[in-house]
Amino acid sequence: MDNTDSSDSWFQEEDEPCFSSCDSNLMTPGGGAAVCRAEGSTSNQARSNIISHFTAMGFTEDLVIKTVNESGEENADAILETLLAYTASEECPPRGENVLTCPNSPDIDWDSSDDLSDFSDTEEKLEPSPETKMMQLVEMGYPADEVSAAIYSCDPDTCVAELMDYISAAQMAETTSDHPRKIPLEGRGPPDDKNRKLVQQEYQRGKMIKAWRSSRKVELEKRKRHSSPEDEDSINIPTVMIGFGIPGHPRNVKRRLPDEAVGPPYFYFENVALAPKGVWSTISRSLFNIEPEFVDSKHFCAAARKRGYLHNLPTENRFPLLPIPPLTIKEALPLTSRWWPPWDVRSQLNCLLTCIGSAQTTERIRKDLDGCQGYPPENIRKEVLQQCRKWNLVWTGKNRVAVLDPEEMELILGYPKGHTRGGGTSQTERYKALGNSFQVNTVAYHLSVLKNLYPSGISVLTLFSGIGGAEVALHRLGIQLNFVVAVELSAVSRNIFKGWWESTGQQGILIDDITDVTMLTTEKLKQLVNYYGGFDLIIGGSPCNNLTGSNRWHRDGLEGEHSSLFFEYCRILKTVKRLMSQNQQQQEAALG
Repeated sequence: MDNTDSSDSWFQEEDEPCFSSCDSNLMTPGGGAAVCRAEGSTSNQARSNIISHFTAMGFTEDLVIKTVNESGEENADAILETLLAYTASEECPPRGENVLTCPNSPDIDWDSSDDLSDFSDTEEKLEPSPETKMMQLVEMGYPADEVSAAIYSCDPDTCVAELMDYISAAQMAETTSDHPRKIPLEGRGPPDDKNRKLVQQEYQRGKMIKAWRSSRKVELEKRKRHSSPEDEDSINIPTVMIGFGIPGHPRNVKRRLPDEAVGPPYFYFENVALAPKGVWSTISRSLFNIEPEFVDSKHFCAAARKRGYLHNLPTENRFPLLPIPPLTIKEALPLTSRWWPPWDVRSQLNCLLTCIGSAQTTERIRKDLDGCQGYPPENIRKEVLQQCRKWNLVWTGKNRVAVLDPEEMELILGYPKGHTRGGGTSQTERYKALGNSFQVNTVAYHLSVLKNLYPSGISVLTLFSGIGGAEVALHRLGIQLNFVVAVELSAVSRNIFKGWWESTGQQGILIDDITDVTMLTTEKLKQLVNYYGGFDLIIGGSPCNNLTGSNRWHRDGLEGEHSSLFFEYCRILKTVKRLMSQNQQQQEAALG
């Protein structure tokens, strides 16, 4: 981020509201994005700036000019409210139709874990306009500039649920301190050095968002020009993610795999479901054109985790791990029930990520609620619920929230208590390792079909093995681990996995000294295949760094520096299949 001049010229920029360090008597007393009145051209420039500011959000110029004429250009908050009101009256469907309502209303039975993703495909024709989406998201408490950036950068048909995921993930990635992103201007008075610095930071952030929007637009146009008809045929990501069936929701899925994809070896690949457009089409084409299975782990635990799984496993006769894990927050964390306020209507958590909320955030929530007498006002409830959803905060006392501790995350993700503890692992490292891991119960449901196929045990090659989620799932299914080659770059994750292997008394062979998938050359793979006769299962999930919505600046898809390692998974899988096929042919020739 560039440094800015500390003189009075710091606040001037085309397309931005004009904040001035003039006398406080000239500041609009109503607060919001106040615009200083000046004489002559200064006033005209301010009007032009405020009009450009709101047209950049997606409002039509005629509507903005009409609103500014009615409300004046002094108070941008009042202008925004009027614009949203106009948009609501013009764009919202009549009462009785399917609309997305504000999740913070205490009168609505809102399940935040659904992320508004359970609307069926038949309702897509009722997808609201960009202006209506913006109104809905702003009413939910999302900042208007971030909503505008998300709508601008995503495809026009992106639904509100995906926009919510995108904005929340981007907020998570940008949160490097606990300073509020918005600067309270009401009652601020003349800007002192501290306020000047905060406004400078916000101003520079606005410039960065503009630059990002511009570069994103150029990149999208470039990709469109160079895209092939094959690229346009993107795989549809379902809104209700139950894959080929989940416990309690069976589906009669009949699929015929191409001959080259039939196992053994069986393979299983996982990554984030809401990847950039075309990513899952490329993954499918690279893995024998198999249809991906999209599953939200909220059906297997108390937290959402939208993932895509591409595999050649059978889909019949699956079964879940027993006992069935808690599927709601209060079941998983019963001590929170006593303190849970009636206006927090969450029943499940959002996706568990690699970072957590700060102590300053939880303390600010406590102070805000302690300052209320009785039922908190709507604006306080909105802000608290937004932070609770963003950071997966749970109630631990009167007006007190806290982040999940690692043991609670282990429980929700299906790992044994203390799985990530010990070996010098810090709290931060535990959170990161868990945030990057499999949800064990979900994976176990898919892998359960192997139990009858391999009653004497299984040999496994795990790429990007992390903290051993696949092995934990197989162990909990009662499948013996005869031979495991685990490839993982993180020393912390390798240490956690090795500790679990030893603590559970595994009798099989573990090779965990290969730290990088690029080290698995053809010769190395040949040695491993010959050592144990091949692998029954090849499993992995390549890094999602360049696929997830939390990476706003380097969401480069499978061309990104980290996520391009997916193609190493493909190379290794196909090399192993070829080597095993050659060995089988040689054995048949020797017998024949």
